[in-house]
Amino acid sequence: MTIRRRTLLAASAASTIASPALAQNYPRRAVQLIVAYAAGGSTDVGARILAAAAEKDLGQPITVVNKAGAGGQLGFTEIARARPDGYTLGFINLPAVNTIVLDPERKAVFTMDSFIPVVNQVLDPGLIWVKGDSPYKTLKDLVEAAKKEPGKLRACTTGILSDDHLAILMMQEAAKVDFRIVHFDSGTQQLAGIMGGHVEVAFDNVGSIVKRVQTGEARGLAVLDTERSRFLPDVPTAKELGYPTVISSSTRGVAAPKGTPADIVKVIETAFLKAINSPEMKQKMDAVGLALKPMVGAEYAKYYADLQKQAAKYTEWALKMR
Repeated sequence: MTIRRRTLLAASAASTIASPALAQNYPRRAVQLIVAYAAGGSTDVGARILAAAAEKDLGQPITVVNKAGAGGQLGFTEIARARPDGYTLGFINLPAVNTIVLDPERKAVFTMDSFIPVVNQVLDPGLIWVKGDSPYKTLKDLVEAAKKEPGKLRACTTGILSDDHLAILMMQEAAKVDFRIVHFDSGTQQLAGIMGGHVEVAFDNVGSIVKRVQTGEARGLAVLDTERSRFLPDVPTAKELGYPTVISSSTRGVAAPKGTPADIVKVIETAFLKAINSPEMKQKMDAVGLALKPMVGAEYAKYYADLQKQAAKYTEWALKMR
């Protein structure tokens, strides 16, 4: 055997031995958690609660960094391009990631395979809501008004091909109505649009508007889930009201860039899952109206893949309507 050959084999063996040792020492410094939306929104609030809890078990600070823009695409791109060493993680929103990937006009540089879904934290059900003094007291009132004047009643989202946009398409299909769809860039803009009388109805998520519904400033017409939200127990589900196919939500969880070593992913999963399942987490998330839905491993991976198939149908429909 040549000296060069022995040297290469020795280097290879050293590398093989060193990798697990590095993983066992992970993390040795602060970890960054990228949130693809602006500070103060429900996604950001949940991420910050989780980061503060998980860093106790991870043993290093977890810094939340907001990279908002292009409906989440800017932040998701940065997550996908990060070095896969466990020190840059992402807070991913589904189906936002799905629809960006599915829309050719977005020219995403990432695919669904660019991320390793590690642990899900939140499942925030969709909610159809109006201003507190709106003439639409029920979902039936809204549907009847939309049928009388097709394309006139303005329904708003928090972004093109967001889960809210897909929910409107589901509702139109199920109720056989046509709304005039208005796209805003954030929940803040959506709230201003409704409260200012510029649009009649919003499609959003429970966690974004729950406090205003509880005070009467806003009125929930339907929760887009199979069960009523425990935060809004008096608001019926779309299923109860005759629309069983109108199911929509935003799930949010921690992902790692593709290529992150499996043993490091396991360390991340263990720390974040312990935080999510803690009584402290439940108490803090209840206070802001965000429902926990822990998923890891095969369950989260299956959800991740199945949602891509569901999102494809409505994304294709939305693209045809452009």
